[in-house]
Parts: sequence; C-alpha cells; structure tokens
Amino acid sequence: MRSPLGFIVLAAVAALTLSSCSATTQTDAAPDSGAAATVSEVQIVVPAEPGGGWDQTGRAVSQILTADSIVSTAPVTNIGGAGGTVGLASLANEKDPNTLLVTGLVMVGAVETNQAANRMEDTTPIARLTDEALVVVVPAESKYKTLEDLVEDIVANGQDVTMTGGSAGGADHILAGLLLEEAGVAGTEIPKLLNYIPNSGGGEAVSLILGNNVSAGISGVGEFVEHIEAGTMRALAVSSADPVKLLPDTPTITDAGYDIVLTNWRGLLAPGDITNAERDALVDVATALHESDAWVSEMDTRGWTDAFLVGDEFSDYLAQNITEVTATLRNIGLVD
Repeated sequence: MRSPLGFIVLAAVAALTLSSCSATTQTDAAPDSGAAATVSEVQIVVPAEPGGGWDQTGRAVSQILTADSIVSTAPVTNIGGAGGTVGLASLANEKDPNTLLVTGLVMVGAVETNQAANRMEDTTPIARLTDEALVVVVPAESKYKTLEDLVEDIVANGQDVTMTGGSAGGADHILAGLLLEEAGVAGTEIPKLLNYIPNSGGGEAVSLILGNNVSAGISGVGEFVEHIEAGTMRALAVSSADPVKLLPDTPTITDAGYDIVLTNWRGLLAPGDITNAERDALVDVATALHESDAWVSEMDTRGWTDAFLVGDEFSDYLAQNITEVTATLRNIGLVD
C-alpha cells in the first residue's frame, strides 16, 4: 500500500491588500531578548477564496481563538490564487510577526506545479492541525455507480470525462493522477487523459458538480458531506485507510480496488524572519487552540482527524512532505 502523503503572481498587490486589512498585533517581549512572549492579537490569512477547506479551517481557528479568549482579535483575510502561492507570497512580505497563514498539502503541490518564487521552506512552521480524507463524488444522477466505473471511463475516453477539485497540483489533483496510475496509465500519459478543472475555492467545485457541468469531483469530506447527505451528490470512495465516520457506508479507495491512501493535512505558517520568542509565542497560541474543547468539537463536526504537530517536529514533517509530494508529482507527470 502507498504510504500516506500527509502532502510572483500579484505578490505585491496581495501584500498591500493584507497590510490594509490587518489589525495591529502585539507580542509582549523584546524581539531579541529570548524572553517568553505572549500574543494578544493575530491575523489569519486564508490563501483561497471562501468556501473551501482552508477557509473553513481559518474561520474556525479565528472563532475559537477569540471565543475562548486565547487572543483578543483574529481577523481573517482571504488572498486566493494559484493554489495558495499568492497568499504565500504575501506572507513573505508581511511585517507583522503574528500573522498565521493557513497551509497544507495543497500548497506543497502548488508551489511545485506553479514553480513559485516563494517557498514554504522560507517560512516559520508553527503547527500541523488536522488531517482529512478526500472523497470522490459524482452528481446524484450520474451513470457512474462505482469508482471503477469512473476510472475505466477516463482511461477509455480521456478528455471527454471531466473532473473538478481544488488547485492544480493539490491533493485533489494528485489523487486523480494516482487513480489513473493505479489503473495502469503511464505517468507521461496521465496529463493527456486527465481533464482536471481546478478551482481556488470549494464553492466553485460544488457549483460545477451540482450543475452537472463535470463528470466527477474530488475534495475533502467536510466540503462535500452536506451535499452527499442531501442526496445531490453520490460518494464513490474515500481516500483514507479506513472508512470515514461521516460517511460510514462509503468504501475506501483501497476497498474499491486501487492501492491508494492519501489524506490532506492542514496547518499554520508564520513569516520566515520572526524571532524564536515570537515563534514560541505562536506555538503557544496553536497549542491552546488544540487543547480547546471547542476545537475538539469542531474537528468532530467537520470530520477532521487530529494531526497536531508543532515546532521542530512540524518543520521536519514539512520537509519530508515536500520531498514526497514532489516525487509523486513527477511520477504522475504533473511536473517535469
């Protein structure tokens, strides 16, 4: 079985937008004193349009941080585009050390596929928060009854079969490529067969699927579950090793005959030039969030799995994930 992969366009404009929208933040310690710092205010950047998993994560973090008085304010700014790399560029220009950028596997892939000038290695990793299974869905009236039906039709008819999901090179796109690889398609042929329509926000993918404008879609379970429960989408398979609590009757991709496990992690990054004291203060904020009963409840509601890592452990994980995802993207022909 595959090992789970837990995976300067408009930069100046994005940076100006963020600066104009942000609240003044404070870290109560001398910048280079080495003393313990505390954070009273943070700003949260969601590098995507409203409606998707990053947006859900950022707004949940903001709401709980303030409701539990972990910080006094935590405004959210959406800076979408290019799989999160426009938001990543804004972080590189950010002067406020208490800025938290929502990140995850999607951004790891997008940096590579977009050949982004700003890289995640140049930021300060703060925390990995959650892990989430992906789900492959089709419109309720689709002719595809099983995942095999869908994959075999893509292999047979290629570009005539359309699939939508998140940004190019992200977790959804990677999963689509892996399905074709498992079906025996050579990596160099996958881009020729796969008609993948990327979106910068989860709402766009939902509209395409519900409007019967695509054959199928892939996203996090939390983004599609309400439509599956309402009967307007049909779930074919989930990408986790075991069935998902929110979709107990949906088979795993492995059970459906394809040896793939791929889950989508999400977390928080800070600017790359902050001090150790500023980093530790933000780690304390993330730790307080993780220990909150409200956060535990939010994860349960959304179908997110606790995947908490902070500091050096998260830095090491991120470095390994970048290496693994880059290799996978090459194997399935999505990057050279």
